[in-house]
Amino acid sequence: MQTLDRLMTYLEHSPSPFHAAASAAALLEEGGFVRLEEGDAWALKPGGQYYVTRNQSSLIAFRLPAGPLTGWRMTAAHSDSPTFRVKNDGMGGDKRYARLEVEGYGGMNCASWLDRPLTVAGRVVVRTPEGVESRLVYLDRDLLTIPSLAIHQQRDVNKGHEYNLQRDMQPLFGLNGAGEDLGEQLARAAGVEYGDLLSTDIVLCPRQRPVRLGAAGELFQAPRIDDLACAYATLEGLLRAGPNPAAGQVYCLFDNEEVGSGTRQGAMSSFLPDVLTRAALALGLGEEERRRALANSLLLSADNGHAVHPNFPEKADPENRVYPNGGVVVKLNASQKYTTTGLTAGLFRAVCQRAGVPVQVFANRADEPGGSTLGNLLSHAVSIPMVDIGMAQLAMHAAVETAGSQDPEHLSRACTAFFEANFTQCADGRYVLG
Repeated sequence: MQTLDRLMTYLEHSPSPFHAAASAAALLEEGGFVRLEEGDAWALKPGGQYYVTRNQSSLIAFRLPAGPLTGWRMTAAHSDSPTFRVKNDGMGGDKRYARLEVEGYGGMNCASWLDRPLTVAGRVVVRTPEGVESRLVYLDRDLLTIPSLAIHQQRDVNKGHEYNLQRDMQPLFGLNGAGEDLGEQLARAAGVEYGDLLSTDIVLCPRQRPVRLGAAGELFQAPRIDDLACAYATLEGLLRAGPNPAAGQVYCLFDNEEVGSGTRQGAMSSFLPDVLTRAALALGLGEEERRRALANSLLLSADNGHAVHPNFPEKADPENRVYPNGGVVVKLNASQKYTTTGLTAGLFRAVCQRAGVPVQVFANRADEPGGSTLGNLLSHAVSIPMVDIGMAQLAMHAAVETAGSQDPEHLSRACTAFFEANFTQCADGRYVLG
């Protein structure tokens, strides 16, 4: 299997952030990583490899060096994507129809969600004889749709439409009385009685499977490419990498990036600082050594960038244009929405050149500011050098997105080389790459 095939499997197994973290955990355990719990004492060994989750939707894995720790090689991606969160399993209105009530999560392209098969996935909390337990659920069937209004009833729809989420985007569950309601189906999927279903964290997800496109299969299309393609490729990079003789290797998967990261499990939380501090303490590092290690670290903030659109090429910057299969994207922004500096970009490009991985540079048009991503927000919690990278993709934040078939392998190889790289930051602003 190639990296793309493995990514497609990961995407299918990850219909919600909870599933994305669980799928990553399963791959880590296959690779010999040991699960830790935040509430337990950590007994870590030099050369050991471990992972820990928070809220079941964020995950940090790390591999310690066998010798003295001189720095960290870190990647960060996010587990969430724009979608709709289910608030209630019933909604008023015409009583002949059964509808769910949902609210928007993140900034999605609403039109792309209409008239396609949907279902739900996420986490349910249930009562058991032992107490309260959370279980992952995915109703693996074509269950819902959000029907559009016929063009005969809105003649100007092709001239543009402003979507009202409360009115336009509520999903049709079927006809009233035709079968079990959503709560009953979720309880059955969780293996409990309906009366034992206590609460839910459930989102809508498109039913389309990942597919290859193009005359030679040079493109692929799937839901949640932003950002699960980076989440998987950076993880594969860690699993492929050999131990770094001097640096710890850290893989981060954060939830809630699409809504600002300001949660207990988001990039702005204490999750990463907590893990780094506890790992350093377990290795016997003092405060001076811990801070020196942070200063000699680098983090790759991995989130995708906009490929030049074939129908709207004018939307891309005229000189910084990125394309599917063109290689790993390095993202630059003068307003520091991306964390890349000339120094960190140069070091990352040098690592990629050694690994034979192509690199392309992305910048927004000067008259179209871009949004923030993980690195910019993560720097509030951990002050270390960073570079923003990703893959070039089309239709970002649509229900189904498109990217290049070769780019997951490009990013995986770049991350493997990065995790293994031996470099030191010198006082005069140079990096010495060993």
